[in-house]
Amino acid sequence: HVQLVESGGGLVQTGGSLRLSCAASGRSLEFENIGWWRRAPGKEREFVAAIRWDGGNTNYADSVKGRFTISRDNDKNTVYLQMDSLKPEDTAVYYCNTMSTIVAMTAESGSWGQGTQVTVSS
Repeated sequence: HVQLVESGGGLVQTGGSLRLSCAASGRSLEFENIGWWRRAPGKEREFVAAIRWDGGNTNYADSVKGRFTISRDNDKNTVYLQMDSLKPEDTAVYYCNTMSTIVAMTAESGSWGQGTQVTVSS
């Protein structure tokens, strides 16, 4: 299983933006479907967005459609999550993971990194 490291979180005001990064170490992400999930305090981890290995297709949760954009740069071995028009309900720890298919919205592995904290103040 490829090791992924999330970064880019922080504290922003409502309406602000952040860009998260998901980087791989020791192995190429080039042929991996990658997804983002988040876990808010007291809630289950939920699917946020996914991108196919070639960048040719994406999938988003309804709650973030039109506000978040997932992209990838295979040369940099990194997947990004651009988050705009942030709301307090977006506050969570954000994680990335590989996926067998972006349609399923489930992670391929049960192994998760430490994630990156996103906090949106009202």
